Amino acid sequence: MWSSQTKLIISLLVLAGAIYLLNKFSAVIAPIVLAVILAYILPPLVNRLQKFTHLPRMLAILLVYLLMFVVIGGILWLVIPLLVTQVGRLELNFQDILGQLETLFSGQVQIAGITFDGREIFNRIADTLQQAFQPLVGQTFDVITSVVSSLVWVVFVLVISMYLIKDSKSFIAWIEQLVPPPYRQDYNMLLTEIDNIWSAFFRGQLLLALIVIVIITALGFAVGLPYALAMGVLAGFLEFIPTVGHAVWVILGGSIALLSGSNWIPLPNWAFAFTLVGLHVIFEQFDINYLIPRIIGRRLHLPPLVVILGIIAGAALAGVLGMVLAAPTIASLRVLGRYVYALLFDLEPFPETVGTQPLPPPDIMWWRKYRERFTAHREGEAPETSSD
Repeated sequence: MWSSQTKLIISLLVLAGAIYLLNKFSAVIAPIVLAVILAYILPPLVNRLQKFTHLPRMLAILLVYLLMFVVIGGILWLVIPLLVTQVGRLELNFQDILGQLETLFSGQVQIAGITFDGREIFNRIADTLQQAFQPLVGQTFDVITSVVSSLVWVVFVLVISMYLIKDSKSFIAWIEQLVPPPYRQDYNMLLTEIDNIWSAFFRGQLLLALIVIVIITALGFAVGLPYALAMGVLAGFLEFIPTVGHAVWVILGGSIALLSGSNWIPLPNWAFAFTLVGLHVIFEQFDINYLIPRIIGRRLHLPPLVVILGIIAGAALAGVLGMVLAAPTIASLRVLGRYVYALLFDLEPFPETVGTQPLPPPDIMWWRKYRERFTAHREGEAPETSSD
């Protein structure tokens, strides 16, 4: 048996090797993450198809992928031309917006009796926005370029995700065998809780994004919002970024409404912008209090400040992919942190299961043994002897 010092040294060496490999092969991380996401989303469809048709699993997987390509291709064929046109116009309009803002701040600005140089204010705002979004945009395009534009990476993602779906049960069973027997029940409970988090996020978030796209696009066309389809698709994507997504849409949509006005409602631009922001606030409450609890549930319920800080950290580490995965990652770390905290302070890791399920296997942690021996010695009892 290895001594405690040897175990610590080996663990540190393994950790250092893992960090080195992650740094050395960092270009593969994003495609693997995308493959894992596909492998997590598609198994329910594969299982249902296999149940009703009794096809071999690999053939069912191929049919599901084929169906996915047909659906996505049909949507892109119908929507992309109009979306590209609107996005192109939106980009030109955004340049006009910047020009109008620069003209607005070209002179002296007086606030509370103090005179400021408007051009200096505009330059500072523009520089701040550029510094804030340049790393995000750069990393985003790096991921998109390395995964989408390269046929090799696309094939890699598809093949890895297919085999993950095919061998997922055996892979999970293999991982479980690596867990020491006294901790397997804890492992299974943690795995179930974390699986519920990611399942709610991926499958529920996709459905939620589609619903939001339909609602916002229909609302945009109803009130005459310019580029309604593009703004609806943007709202769907921003739904993957909790808390921050609604604020980003309100700022962008309100700016477009303020500078462009409605396509058909005879309202002043400021009144139309105010109306649009008010409608989105109402929709935001409907989204938070009705859609999200019923589609995703409350497993990802996190404090807004924690979500914002996680999104910033995720954007700095992995661009858009890091922003999207920030919320479920934090929720999973919260579950693991709660478990470690409970073990450190000799608390019940799963208090909600006490009395409803069998208790965990006998504990073998050294600090709990030490506490029992210390308590017995303090009370004047003979400490129990053990073979270890």
